[in-house]
Amino acid sequence: MKTETDVLFISHGGGPMPLLGDPGHREMVERLTELADRLHKPSAILVISAHWEESVPMITSGASPQLIYDYYDFPPEAYSIEYPCLGEPGLARQVYQALEQSGMPAQLDDRRGFDHGLFVPLKLMYPDADIPCVQLSLVNSLDASTHLAIGRALQGLDYANLLVIGSGFSFHNMRAFFARDTPEIRARNQAFEDWLEETCSDTALQESERGERLAHWERAPHARFCHPREEHLLPLHVCYGLADKPSDTHISATILGKKSGMFYWRMERLD
Repeated sequence: MKTETDVLFISHGGGPMPLLGDPGHREMVERLTELADRLHKPSAILVISAHWEESVPMITSGASPQLIYDYYDFPPEAYSIEYPCLGEPGLARQVYQALEQSGMPAQLDDRRGFDHGLFVPLKLMYPDADIPCVQLSLVNSLDASTHLAIGRALQGLDYANLLVIGSGFSFHNMRAFFARDTPEIRARNQAFEDWLEETCSDTALQESERGERLAHWERAPHARFCHPREEHLLPLHVCYGLADKPSDTHISATILGKKSGMFYWRMERLD
């Protein structure tokens, strides 16, 4: 029997803005809804969010997590968004066991809710909120190799029809989002996006080279301009560590005026 897993890194936009009709998120909304139409509907979703950092990987294990409105200075409707999906304690335990068996200490958290890195994109992709979800934190060292290792540990999961989403942003310079658009900014943005697409998708690269490039991502063109702090890039490292192969699809969208990328991997194994 084949166990199939979809692995997807997405650029999730700015806070709740994709759900509030912001025109700067139109392409992102279109791409995510198109992706949901193309994917098999999963049995459960595991989300690695850029908006949760802990000293060790933490996993939501509650049966009915609440939403965390972890953004500020938005209109009142941003704080009444609902996404009443259930948790999936069985999947949470599997994630915990996979990490522990790889030698990586982890913890279950049955109290934490779901932040907007989960509920904003999933409300676009699966608005019925009828798929149970689990959220996995980043490690607050923000070490790239650690997050590649988290992804490799997740290869031990044995959960039928699972969707793993790395919810981040391939460009995340907050000042640049709201600065005057210039040819220099566009060139820096594009150069990093081109490097990221080549790194994740080029079938001519050996996997050891691909992993090395991601482990030392800050050597990429204009890396620190595009990511002054790397928490929005690291969900991609977890996705690649899990997939360990070139991405099957690269999707581009302009979000808040900046080129942004998404990557999809299809995985199958015989049980």
